[in-house]
Amino acid sequence: MDILTTIAERKIGEAIRRGELDNLALKGQPIRVEDLSDIPEELRMGYKILKNAGVLPAELQLNREILTLRDLIESCNDTEERRELKKRLTAKQLHYDILMEKNFASPAYKCYEGRIREKLGL
Repeated sequence: MDILTTIAERKIGEAIRRGELDNLALKGQPIRVEDLSDIPEELRMGYKILKNAGVLPAELQLNREILTLRDLIESCNDTEERRELKKRLTAKQLHYDILMEKNFASPAYKCYEGRIREKLGL
């Protein structure tokens, strides 16, 4: 065992003896392990930080807004409001398309394109 593991084990043992770990929120429950195998190893930590903070990537946020606007248009009976919603939808769709085009031209995409195609079976 290396020195850091030894120190960590010692500190955990001391905390257990003092009862500092008795009232943890999820005590006794199994740990849910996320499958992050689809995310490149060097991007996983950033992904976890953003996910835990509730932050969506811009393209997913735009996609969510596009779907919401489509639903609103579908249920809208007012002609003027429907026209305004369609304008907003067009702007969001254009922004999304530009963002996706930019993403596909990025060095990161080019680096992982092979893995992405392999995962998708292309």
